[in-house]
Amino acid sequence: MKMTKLYLLIVLLALIKTTDAQIDSTRMPEIPLMRKKFHEDVDKLQREILKLDGKDDGQFTPSNNEELNMQATYAVITKTDRLQLAIELDSALDGNDKIKYLRGLNDVLYAFVAENKGRRIKLITFTDVLNAYEEAMRLERLQQPITPVIEANSLETGNILVRSFAFQQNAGLASSKDLLVVKECQKYPNKILPILSKYPDLPYADSLIALAARRSQEELYNFAAATTKLGVRIRKSEDPLVKIIAHMARLKTGRQYFPFLDDLYRGKRSFAAIDSVMNDSVQYYKLLVQTQIAYADRLLKRDTPLVMNTLTARLQQKAKDVFINEINGLHELPDAVRFKKIELLTPQELYYLAVLGEEEIYTSSYTHGVYPMIFKKMKVARGDSLLISVRFDHFKKWIKMAANYNTLDHFLKTMEKENAEILMKAFVRGLDKTNNLEDAVDVANSYASITDKDLQQLIMSQVQHNLAEVKKNRNFRGERIYSILNTLFLSMDSANHIDVAGTLGIPPVYFMPNKSLRDTSGRIVVQQFFYGDKDGKTVFNSFVGRFSNSNWKITSNNQWIAVSSTRGVPVTIYANKPLDEEKGLDAEAQSALNKYLAEKELNPSVVIHRGHSYYLNSTIAQLAPSAKVILLGSCGGYQSLNTVLGICPYAQIISSKQTGSGLINAPMITALMETAREGKDLNWPGLWGNLSKILGKNEMFADYVPPHKNLGAVFIMAYNKMEEAE
Repeated sequence: MKMTKLYLLIVLLALIKTTDAQIDSTRMPEIPLMRKKFHEDVDKLQREILKLDGKDDGQFTPSNNEELNMQATYAVITKTDRLQLAIELDSALDGNDKIKYLRGLNDVLYAFVAENKGRRIKLITFTDVLNAYEEAMRLERLQQPITPVIEANSLETGNILVRSFAFQQNAGLASSKDLLVVKECQKYPNKILPILSKYPDLPYADSLIALAARRSQEELYNFAAATTKLGVRIRKSEDPLVKIIAHMARLKTGRQYFPFLDDLYRGKRSFAAIDSVMNDSVQYYKLLVQTQIAYADRLLKRDTPLVMNTLTARLQQKAKDVFINEINGLHELPDAVRFKKIELLTPQELYYLAVLGEEEIYTSSYTHGVYPMIFKKMKVARGDSLLISVRFDHFKKWIKMAANYNTLDHFLKTMEKENAEILMKAFVRGLDKTNNLEDAVDVANSYASITDKDLQQLIMSQVQHNLAEVKKNRNFRGERIYSILNTLFLSMDSANHIDVAGTLGIPPVYFMPNKSLRDTSGRIVVQQFFYGDKDGKTVFNSFVGRFSNSNWKITSNNQWIAVSSTRGVPVTIYANKPLDEEKGLDAEAQSALNKYLAEKELNPSVVIHRGHSYYLNSTIAQLAPSAKVILLGSCGGYQSLNTVLGICPYAQIISSKQTGSGLINAPMITALMETAREGKDLNWPGLWGNLSKILGKNEMFADYVPPHKNLGAVFIMAYNKMEEAE
């Protein structure tokens, strides 16, 4: 039978000690004027606390638990009143003592209100705070340290007590404050060093510094290098790990050693061994790879090395600075010259160039250099052997890149079919275990690139198996990921008659309505980016030539042109001129055009990138969020889908997995613009079918991916839509 509020109140009152009951039954005596103000302040704060729950009803309801709310209300009203009365009736206290404890009580209540409004303490803790004050007051009267009360209560309660006027002369105040610093470090272990920077003389600092060394080596390095009191304390530490980090921090080349911290700490490598390769960028890179593989091996055994992420970041930076930038920069030279430097590398070292250089590596650098050279250098050219040799480190990224660059079929055929199947099953597993969607997007993109029907069926079966598992375990994030993938993969077979947009609740995938591309005035605004290298100027001239006919009118100024339709739907293509890139004139022209479009409130619904892949980041940086159709006409534009969708979440994107070609881009742009001018919807399957009749003989057309087959992009749209709905 549920207890009534009245019964609960009777039970609570019955629990009060006899002496307390006597106090409650005693009327407040006449209060001297010098103490009356303190009582009034406490009374005022009681009323304010009662309102903190959002209701001015004379009750304090900080929770959904009726019994806890009754206790809380009792604490705010009755217990606080009783404490005031007890102070006044205590004949052992003189006037100054009574003022001290009343003022201290006022400080505690005031601090509670302020801390709650600042969202640093919860309402439900008020009873604990008041009880702690009462106990601390008892110890103070006995001239004993209040430290036991601080130790027994929360950090938030302790902070309120040590600021109270009542305890400013307490013998345990200093040790209590030290204890609260320790409590703060325990509660926020990732902030130990910033906290200690305010208390470098803390008696417990050495132990906390050692703890920080096990959690935040990078941060400890930075603090150890500083000329502060905490930096000095760190450098004096006798802890073995702290000593190594502090030693590095004192060296000019300390950062060069830092990736090898775990090996140095465990005695597996010496500073002298690292010194021997420090000035040789190739040998230093090789040592980083060797260490990365060793650390990856330990991860497989559930042993996480120190600064693993720092090692990987340094390896990635070296891969870019020493090798990728060079082979990218020599893209116009013969392969024998271009790839001479990476001939020094082993298959494993080339592997890391690929997986860690994904964002920077040119398509041709991957397809003509790194990828084929890996297998050329292997004694037995087997893909499974390669992955085993790197302990499957970043293998999902490797598969994703192989799929995006159309080398996945070749890679899988280098191993036995059974091993290929095991690998692809692993590729699809655990997509819900990460903190981001990168792996799931990689799986979606990769599926669209696979031509082997058996392999497609294998991945589909694994996705459906995983979907059943996450449903059984009520794993809602996993269910969301695998249900979207299942829908996308089924939709790839027209026989399944899957309406992707309808099923996933996203904008149309297979077509873009003409009306959706028009602005409020009915005009379709297109922005096209050109760059001022030799190829850019050639492509620009070709573009102008294609639109020099009666359907279009061209106007021009010094920096950009406008190509406007003369009949049909109003369409205007704004394109910057490809001026001298070495002087930055093309960038100035783009900036001028962007400013003009903004001033005239012309929001592009179609954006086209014309230029090499190394210009693509510049286009993306200027991408209009209003874009609904985007053509990435450069090499490897497919690699930038995630970045583009971060700016235009529901854009339909055309991109190439490998080489972008003007011979493909030009007729494709013409087809898109004429379709828009004629007022027709962009029906991607039909439009792509027509383009394939015209461009199908050009093998590079097969590398272009239309919007309805950009499964990674569709996945992101669908996932975001589900999150919005929830």
